[in-house]
Amino acid sequence: MAVEKKNNFAENTDIIARALDNYIVQSNEKAFPAFGQRPTEDLIKILDLENLLTQGSLDGEMLEKFTHSYLQNTTRLHHPGFLAHQVATPHPTGALGSFIDGATNNAMAIYEMGPAASSIEYFMVNWMLKKVGWKTVACPDQGDDRSDHAGGVLTHGGSLANLTALIAARSAKAPDFWKKGHNGNLVVLVPEQSHYSIKRAVSIIGLGEDNCLSLPADQDGRVLAAEIPALIRKLNDQGRQVMAIVGNACGTAAGLYDPLTDMATICEDHNIWFHVDAAHGGGALVSEKLRPLVKGIERADSVIWDAHKMLRTPVLCAAVLMRDHRHLDHAFEQEASYLFHDKDQPGFDFMARTVECTKSGMGLKLFMTLAAMGEKGLEDHVNQMVGMAEKSADLIDAQDDFEIAIRPETNILCFRTGSDDAVQMEIRRRLLEKGDYYISTTLYKGQRWMRLVFMNPVVKISDVEDLIEEIRTVRDSL
Repeated sequence: MAVEKKNNFAENTDIIARALDNYIVQSNEKAFPAFGQRPTEDLIKILDLENLLTQGSLDGEMLEKFTHSYLQNTTRLHHPGFLAHQVATPHPTGALGSFIDGATNNAMAIYEMGPAASSIEYFMVNWMLKKVGWKTVACPDQGDDRSDHAGGVLTHGGSLANLTALIAARSAKAPDFWKKGHNGNLVVLVPEQSHYSIKRAVSIIGLGEDNCLSLPADQDGRVLAAEIPALIRKLNDQGRQVMAIVGNACGTAAGLYDPLTDMATICEDHNIWFHVDAAHGGGALVSEKLRPLVKGIERADSVIWDAHKMLRTPVLCAAVLMRDHRHLDHAFEQEASYLFHDKDQPGFDFMARTVECTKSGMGLKLFMTLAAMGEKGLEDHVNQMVGMAEKSADLIDAQDDFEIAIRPETNILCFRTGSDDAVQMEIRRRLLEKGDYYISTTLYKGQRWMRLVFMNPVVKISDVEDLIEEIRTVRDSL
């Protein structure tokens, strides 16, 4: 019988903790570049993967060496130059939640497999439901079909959350689809600036990409709600039925919010499912100042909200939330006798609400982040990040050789220098090559823009000033 080698867990944990503490401090202080990407084959050699795999002794000094090499080849989200993507600079206490969850490995979709993790997820889902403005209930009544309370579940990412929400919409508007399929006349209407996962989900659930149609929009990309009824009538005349309408809160490219109240009224008038993708912009729900941006969200049938974006939670932690829990509880009509059967049930099984059979304890990461920051601290963080985008917009807009695409509504800012799309791309390429700044680009209003996303609380306006000077240096060298 094979005997597992002794693992010095406490000592190894101390090695990792010291390395990560140094990593965060060094990243904050710009001791290393924010960005760098060696070729995969080089990294396999640098990390000594083949040798470590053969020896099977990742412990002590070898673990310390490996961890050092690994951290030296990461993208540093704690660096003030990280301004690229909608991924949280995680709170260290939330990261400890990831560590605890990994060590305990409680696959908590079934309550008996992770009572503490399941209870925390239940608590945090209810916290999010309340922020949306929906009714919650105590756990014993959560699955009661006689009640119209709200419900939700955490999933591994917003793409999976969007898929889950549209499956629920399909089950609600075409109940026979699960077993019998459909004749192909269902369509979903989505904003021009919607995340690609919406179109992907429409295809996955069997409607076909051609039945994912764009909503009318103004020149900035916001949905023109007044033109939706005419589009619905036109589709009905063609024998097509609108299953769902999606609203952005906010859009991916420029971070703009759609008119949710007007869209909700149209959906109610036409008996259409209203889904709000608030994966990123749901952060406004925790801010008294920003809450007006999501006015009307409480009238949606479903909402997704990623905690691993504006809520400083480590990836992945996304919520799919429903105003009526029954739509989520009956979205997946299947049998699995080894899982679903009569048993002692002091808690709630989330499995029936998800595509996933195995789920990590995502709620723990969210709870530990929020418990470390406090609700006021979280609100201050969201306001700070949006405020940084506003201040940076003022700074860039005041430059004669730069322009902004639109005033930011959230923590996303698009800008450019000159009129050549290729120049924007080449500037980004050279910035990444140097590594002091990590920014993204996007297509918006038919043009290519450089794009900043403010996620890191250590970023200051002086960092943006330095970035602008660096961009000028790069541009003038082209």
